[in-house]
Amino acid sequence: MHGEVLTTSGRWRGRLSGDVAVFRGIRYAHADRFGPPQPIPLADSMFDATDRGPAAPQLPSRLETIMGAPARYQQSPDCLRVTVTAPAGAEPASRPVLVWLHGGAYLSGSGEWNLYDADRLVRETDIVVVAVSYRVGAFGYLRAAGISPGNLGLLDQITALEWVRDNVEEFGGDPSRVTVAGQSAGAQSVVAMLGIDRTRTLFDQAIIQSAPLGISFHGPDQAQRVADVVLGELGIDPREATDAQILGAQARAARRLSGRLGLNSAPPLRPISGVTPLPDEPEWRQAMIERAPDLRVLMGTTADEMAAFYGPHPFFSALRRVPVIGRGIASLAQRTVQAKAFDQPTDTLADLLADSGAGLYRYRVGPLHPANPFGACHCIELPLLFGDGGAWQNAPMVSPLTADEIAAIGVRTRERWGQFIRTGEISGDWRMHRPGSRRLHSLP
Repeated sequence: MHGEVLTTSGRWRGRLSGDVAVFRGIRYAHADRFGPPQPIPLADSMFDATDRGPAAPQLPSRLETIMGAPARYQQSPDCLRVTVTAPAGAEPASRPVLVWLHGGAYLSGSGEWNLYDADRLVRETDIVVVAVSYRVGAFGYLRAAGISPGNLGLLDQITALEWVRDNVEEFGGDPSRVTVAGQSAGAQSVVAMLGIDRTRTLFDQAIIQSAPLGISFHGPDQAQRVADVVLGELGIDPREATDAQILGAQARAARRLSGRLGLNSAPPLRPISGVTPLPDEPEWRQAMIERAPDLRVLMGTTADEMAAFYGPHPFFSALRRVPVIGRGIASLAQRTVQAKAFDQPTDTLADLLADSGAGLYRYRVGPLHPANPFGACHCIELPLLFGDGGAWQNAPMVSPLTADEIAAIGVRTRERWGQFIRTGEISGDWRMHRPGSRRLHSLP
């Protein structure tokens, strides 16, 4: 059912789904290839926001074997879009806002994916959700002298937050009560923003889900070396290449940079310290410390993050078949890398923020079903928050759960996230983190 709902200006026409209104594919900016995002002036004409917008040009996610594939979607360089999901009939500025930044190793993903549909989350928590699409891969994070400055995907995300500040009131959202959240690369993007002054007035709460904080931001020289590999694989001017040619070169470069056995799973293209808008590391860290007293943060990881990467990996699959010792060695390697990439740096950041004055809660997500071989792998909390259960039903990481079971298991997680977004606190036995404590609240 279509309806002109929530907006006072009548600019956007969304789709009603019972007591929830959804506005899809709204442009928050436009950008030339390798150019910065430029906000779009508001028009007086009606904008049809009933269909999904395109995702950024990308190849399939390497984690599709774990999290399943999204429903078919379009791709286009014209991808700077948001989808807004809100309680139908919400009065202007009456609901807190969650801004969602998807993950995907800075190579894939989209806020327009059906996997991130927020109808159920909005219905159960009475918040407004804004899902952001931004440039990924070489289009968003290539830094090459004379071609692309780097950090364009991060600039896209910040521009989307500024769009929220200026427009979310019309959808029922309160621009003074914004929580920015992300998972994986999206979570690391949130952490980057904590030390960027331009975001200081755009949000005062953050949710950081499975940020690979042990994988540091690139420096400019590192980023240029990655660009040299990408451009070498491309062999032509990237300003004149097709999207497909750039994606092909990017994929070949990623394979080269992952090493002979493909064991280096770090994203080859990612945010770059000392390049606009991200300060160099000392300045970024100091800005984050100074901002901490004004922040509320919810952050955590899953119990078996690396199972998503090492579980289906050919090398580790072969290693586990080695008699007697193989399975134990593979398990040790998985735990060691998880500690370095996820657990220890998350502990360090939590202690730093709490010691600097932030109000911070911590969690860890456990397995959803004892029969699933991937346990509580990277991305396992996503079906607890988003989608309708059915969107995730074919994901290997949730087998053998049904759609209804997935939805039911997520009720507690959605309730906790909703409480935090509305109040900055979580009730019950949840206590704010104290530096040095390793107490983690268990989910689901």
